[in-house]
Amino acid sequence: MTMLAHVSTPGQSHHAEGTRAIHRALPEEVPVALVFNGTTQAVMMATPTDLADFAWGFALTEGIVTDPAQIKDFETVDHAQGIEARFWLTEDRAHALAARRRAMAGPVGCGLCGIDSLEQALRAVPRVRSDLRLTPADVARATDALRDHQRLHDLTRATHAAGFLLPHAGVTLAREDVGRHNALDKLIGALQQHGLPPGSGAAVITSRLSVELVQKCAMTGIPVLIAVSAPTGAAVRLAKEAGITLAAFARGGGFDLYSHPYRITKEVEHVA
Repeated sequence: MTMLAHVSTPGQSHHAEGTRAIHRALPEEVPVALVFNGTTQAVMMATPTDLADFAWGFALTEGIVTDPAQIKDFETVDHAQGIEARFWLTEDRAHALAARRRAMAGPVGCGLCGIDSLEQALRAVPRVRSDLRLTPADVARATDALRDHQRLHDLTRATHAAGFLLPHAGVTLAREDVGRHNALDKLIGALQQHGLPPGSGAAVITSRLSVELVQKCAMTGIPVLIAVSAPTGAAVRLAKEAGITLAAFARGGGFDLYSHPYRITKEVEHVA
């Protein structure tokens, strides 16, 4: 069974001039179960494209695996109700995940998956260290460059995108989804599949900057996060602690910097 990223849907358009019948392309979303060694860790609503990228990115950003080598096998299985993304982990990671699940006190939610306390919602993350330097022009053009990769959004006007920006090369890789977190997970999974080091570029997002997005970048070593909209205060605080540069309101040729501005410099040189 092939699930499409969008569906043509009939409706009625109402305006001052009157009413007319329409067909619009709307983004599709389906339940995707993330299953590890036969046990479901989370069920997410996602656009049914690039699901291997999504699943691998989720496994990395949620700390279920810390290295792709800990994944022995992977497959996706279509069902009438949705899709299963099935992982088989090495024995050590399987034991660690089983211990984590035994400690869970409540159900898994779609925003903060597999946590059991308020402390874990703002969990400690690794500090990102990277030589990456970008020019102001790189950052100012980032969201405009990402628009060239948003084919599903062009059809539906209803999806987010996450792109990977390389110095002097622009956005070289991008993924789309109805959910901004899912789009970033898809991008991170795609980086792994393409062998691109996360520390070599910046993530560009078509949304506000929340704590979860900063956490995902920190978990995978992305040093710069650029967004078209605003950050939350908690996201800025976490970015400062995690060593991540936050650039927000990146549109119209300008942007704001809220943390670690030294990575954005007019003269880009390699820093040891």
